[in-house]
Amino acid sequence: MADNAGVTKSLLLATSMAVVGSTFQFGYNTGVINAPQKTIEQFFNLTYITRYGYPIATSTLNLLWGFTVAVTAVGGMIGSLCAGFAADRYGLKKPMLYNNFTAILAALLMGFSKLAGSFEMLIIGRFIIGINSGINMGIAPMYLTEIAPVKYRGVFGTLGQLGVVTSMLLSQVLGLRWLLGTSTLWPLLLALTGVFAVYQLAVIPFCPESPRFLLVKMNKEDEAREALQWLRGSHYNSKEEMNQMSSEHEAGKDEQKTTIKELFTVSHLRQPLIIAIVMQLSQQLSGINAVFYYSTQLFLAAGIPQEYTGLTTVGVGIVNVIMTIVSLSLIEHAGRRILHLIGLGGMCVCSILLVVLLNLQRTVVISWLTLVPILLFVAFFQTGPGSIPWFITAELFNQSARPAAVSIAGLVNWLGNFTIGLAYPSINAEIGGYTFIIFAVLLAIFWIFTYFRVPETKGKNINEITALFQPDRGGYLGGKDMHKTKL
Repeated sequence: MADNAGVTKSLLLATSMAVVGSTFQFGYNTGVINAPQKTIEQFFNLTYITRYGYPIATSTLNLLWGFTVAVTAVGGMIGSLCAGFAADRYGLKKPMLYNNFTAILAALLMGFSKLAGSFEMLIIGRFIIGINSGINMGIAPMYLTEIAPVKYRGVFGTLGQLGVVTSMLLSQVLGLRWLLGTSTLWPLLLALTGVFAVYQLAVIPFCPESPRFLLVKMNKEDEAREALQWLRGSHYNSKEEMNQMSSEHEAGKDEQKTTIKELFTVSHLRQPLIIAIVMQLSQQLSGINAVFYYSTQLFLAAGIPQEYTGLTTVGVGIVNVIMTIVSLSLIEHAGRRILHLIGLGGMCVCSILLVVLLNLQRTVVISWLTLVPILLFVAFFQTGPGSIPWFITAELFNQSARPAAVSIAGLVNWLGNFTIGLAYPSINAEIGGYTFIIFAVLLAIFWIFTYFRVPETKGKNINEITALFQPDRGGYLGGKDMHKTKL
């Protein structure tokens, strides 16, 4: 790639549009429901009393709350399925543009739910913002990857995760009891998600479509060149980058659009799909959402006084952001594969330590000491598993297969999210402090898979990566190139 492909103000504007307008939605609505849990549960109960004259049963309230948390993931599954189709048919810019109206609708439903005395409005709003987030997390990582110069592609892919954790921290801070996490202001806390949609609506008209989509899918060479010039600067020589994208275009000219069925049946497509799916599962089944969704309960179980649980949750958010920033500096130096291995291994060790500490005799020292493996668990998550699965799918597939692959990977990611969000409270009620041993076992399995099956994509263009899985290369899974990516 040409050396003058640097970071410009225009590129940063397009990046902020995708990060703030899209990935912020996912992060904010993941974290916002945690801190005000008890306050919103009181709203559920008071609404029930108003309607029926008696309080809601504890078991019913727990089920209703679990569904309120997990329903976002149901919407996310639907959104992720729509993302691939929308990206293939309409590009990346238009889906992001029109998706903002779903976020505004969700914000209105959640914001006025208390005034209307309807927890159903809150649940429907959470479902709709899930659809919005599913589309955003399918589209935004592709957009960030495709507008970035090759040498910064990993960094820009990680920026999506930085947006997620930054907005998650924002929601945790705003959700504190002395800010918006009160019985009167929590609807505003939930409705603020609409601000990110308004920002994207204001900025996106000034940003270009993905140059790769314009050239490879639409065959609009002049528009693709103009988009590159806007992103890279007026003095940028786009010839080399255009030639690289054109080579993929020429190679895939006679190829028909890859179907979901072909991803599972064609060997050189099935192998990277397996990698993409397992990478998504390694993120969601790692146990991280047990921390993000239920950290307040986890800290109470550890014996930390309730008045400090809000601050400890914010501490988790701060570690989240710091380690994501650290991963930005590491991603292109250490590579995706090694960081993912370090992250999974560290989380596995922390899970085991957490099980030990949660089952020791409760003392003040032990209670506060339990914070250490929890914070390290989050830190190791952001080292690799937090960001890499979201953009590695875009790196493993060419333009014809990418939309379908992103849809499948996104669906798996949201399915894992839903499973943990819904199942964790019940599992924790049954086995308590031993819950994280399940995550430790899963993390060990994912580490082994990553070590033996995941290739390094650092510094490679799309053609070089997809070539790893071609039949004449022996196929990556078990193929002759295996030794090239070992530690």
